[in-house]
Amino acid sequence: MKKQNLILAPALALILSLTSFDLKKERPDPPKKGVPVFSNVVYEGNDAVYNENPLETNEFYNPILQGCYPDPAITRKGDDYYLVASSFAMFPGVPIFHSKDLVNWKQIGHVLDRVSQLDVHDTGISQGVYAPGITYNENNDTFYMITTAFAGGLGNIVVKTKDPMQGWSEPIKLDFAGIDPSIFFDDDGKAYVVHNDAPNKGEELYQGHRVIKIWEYDVEKDQIIKGTDKIIVNGGVDLADKPIWIEAPHLYKKDGKYFLMCAEGGTGGWHSEVIFMSDNPKGPFVPAPSNPILTQRYFPKDRENNVDWAGHADIIEGPNGEWYGVFLAIRPNAAGQVNTGRETFILPVDWSGTYPVFENGLVPIEPTLDLPEGVENKTGKEGYFPNGNFTFKEDFSADKLDYRWIGLRGPREAFIKQTKKGLEIEPFETEITELKPTSTLFHRQMHKTFSFKTDLTYTPKSDEDFAGITALQNERFNYAFGVTKKGKEYYVVLQRTEKGESTIIASEKIDLDGKLSLKVEGDNADYKFSYATDGANYKTLGGTVSGDILSTNVAGGFTGALVGLYATSGNSIEPLE
Repeated sequence: MKKQNLILAPALALILSLTSFDLKKERPDPPKKGVPVFSNVVYEGNDAVYNENPLETNEFYNPILQGCYPDPAITRKGDDYYLVASSFAMFPGVPIFHSKDLVNWKQIGHVLDRVSQLDVHDTGISQGVYAPGITYNENNDTFYMITTAFAGGLGNIVVKTKDPMQGWSEPIKLDFAGIDPSIFFDDDGKAYVVHNDAPNKGEELYQGHRVIKIWEYDVEKDQIIKGTDKIIVNGGVDLADKPIWIEAPHLYKKDGKYFLMCAEGGTGGWHSEVIFMSDNPKGPFVPAPSNPILTQRYFPKDRENNVDWAGHADIIEGPNGEWYGVFLAIRPNAAGQVNTGRETFILPVDWSGTYPVFENGLVPIEPTLDLPEGVENKTGKEGYFPNGNFTFKEDFSADKLDYRWIGLRGPREAFIKQTKKGLEIEPFETEITELKPTSTLFHRQMHKTFSFKTDLTYTPKSDEDFAGITALQNERFNYAFGVTKKGKEYYVVLQRTEKGESTIIASEKIDLDGKLSLKVEGDNADYKFSYATDGANYKTLGGTVSGDILSTNVAGGFTGALVGLYATSGNSIEPLE
């Protein structure tokens, strides 16, 4: 595999100050010869669950964010709600959404949208930004986003803003270890950070033994106060049961009592949410007798419309005084594979008693929910994020690139340019199998049954040139499908990479006049890659292939599958003879 010879600094310097993704300045000159131009993309989802469960007028679909939007956190200021999710090594980082009613959400951008805020250029896709927390501090009218960045030497960081619509500050590095931090602002003006950490040295009792720690936080200096740390949960609800991975803590205050809500059991099949109560933010905390308050771990895996791995939650008081909780969960496909990744769900929360409990969070989660009183379902309309089955069309003619388009390990602006003919991708030498920024523009796979197609204008100049589409779980598990050159001939090639080993599934010589249509279709575990030279009559290359390598529970990590546009000038994919 060829080494990348790419100096990022000059290209990235141009976008350090960007807080939106403005493409309105078109290139006055025509696209460079040999540089691929993608004129359009059509993504279409067609899941059976939505066809079989059409919405009534008083319903909306769960999950509210389909595809890889894990680890949701939520806050509110007045009537405005803001939700963030993990993004790992995707760039920009930490997608942020706004709503007035907890049903209809608009993506307003990303919290970490500059290289100065997020440096993930050499990290695996499941590293980078983990488990963001977002909190509004009414004492100083400021929003805080706190997270752990496994990249760039940052560790735990916080960024701030007076208005999430207007961008966020540079990161402030926080002086503590551990992961999954969140900030709590008390009504007396004091502030605290809670997070997951390892037990004290020499006190680890078993694999997966973790603790929840609290620090006092200096709001003026934006730093934890040294010497104030204290372990407030050891292991989990009951240490005698050897609970694993107590994490993702959030502090709340209600009726003079402090409540600590955490995930417990790991992020897989034993995932759950548990709650504790105390008279003091620093404890002691007493677990609720009814824990867990949310889980799907007790039900058959082959149940209809299976939702699993539920946990990692955050709760908020809704517009009508009713409480709601957002959380991650998965929807395995027919083969039990997790290609859409961890998604963001919502449920009402009953807090009429001492402890909050997720309504219907301890029974199999249904695909539909009743709308809150007075709320109209506008998802997929008027700029609101779609859910259910939908079609997303992109011709790259808008002034700004849609926020759902993401890069990997670096800014999209380093390799994309808008032209009158479409979106030009200036190929990096990097291939998608490398731990470096790639010239790839991704859309999350949001359905078990979907298609993603694009029209491409491109003539590769040598066997080092390749452009097309990719379906990717991570750098070691992915498909690449596109066109390259060998000698004087042009070939369409399909490559499968599993555990870092790449295999050519199929290739076919074509007569290329510079225009090619490419498509990937997924139907649960079955995927097909096809092409057309006339824009209409598609031919499948390599037959039906397995989507197993695009599954989280096969490839590992924390992300879902991505599908997108891809180009490289360092191609090592060779057509079969």
